[in-house]
Amino acid sequence: MNKKVNYINLGTKDYKESWDQQETIFNEIVALKLKKSRENLAIDTPNYLLFVEHPHVFTLGKSGEISNLLTPAETLKKQGVSFYKINRGGDITYHGPGQIVGYPILDLDNFFTDIHKYLRFLEETVILTLAEYGIKATRSDGETGVWLDVGTPFARKICAMGVRASRWVTMHGFAFNINTDLGYFDHIIPCGIRGKGVTSLQAELGKAIPITEVQEKLLKHFKTLFEVIYVEERQYLLKKKAD
Repeated sequence: MNKKVNYINLGTKDYKESWDQQETIFNEIVALKLKKSRENLAIDTPNYLLFVEHPHVFTLGKSGEISNLLTPAETLKKQGVSFYKINRGGDITYHGPGQIVGYPILDLDNFFTDIHKYLRFLEETVILTLAEYGIKATRSDGETGVWLDVGTPFARKICAMGVRASRWVTMHGFAFNINTDLGYFDHIIPCGIRGKGVTSLQAELGKAIPITEVQEKLLKHFKTLFEVIYVEERQYLLKKKAD
């Protein structure tokens, strides 16, 4: 099993470009797994972890309800906000500046073949990171993601999650609100959940937090939970499609 992870910080990048990049890596890993099985090859499949910030965009998961988008996509486009229907689980969410979006593209055959455990580990990565800032976060039964004050009238989500997996290879991931403009969530019913709010690290602490600082803490806890041997920081050039 290969427990090495290639870490790529994409900085700020358009959602569609990042999605294409994910799909390229994902498809390469799946193709390698098929070749490995078909030809009985003793080769390792790679693992990746991408961090990125996106310009303003709303994404709707494959099981989501378009009615949870409260502002027409045409209106949003005029305001410089994109909208995409995508192939992850979950409903609608927002990505934008000041938010850490994490895309683990892992071959779970290298770790454990359990999607439930995988999601819990992603949540725990964020929960442990928040604990370093003195914030007690937890899970909410039946509602994937990371929450504060669960079971009270003030329950609010600080990190949304939605993944896709095929042949135990994962893509998509989590969106962790750090210094996010929460006003954009007014355009949607976040994750299709009514009556609960959203928050950010900045809103909870009353001050902005450096994105790079939080990324380092997330990376540390991710490595521990997934028992990663080491993380190699590298660049990944998206292969150009043939004309």
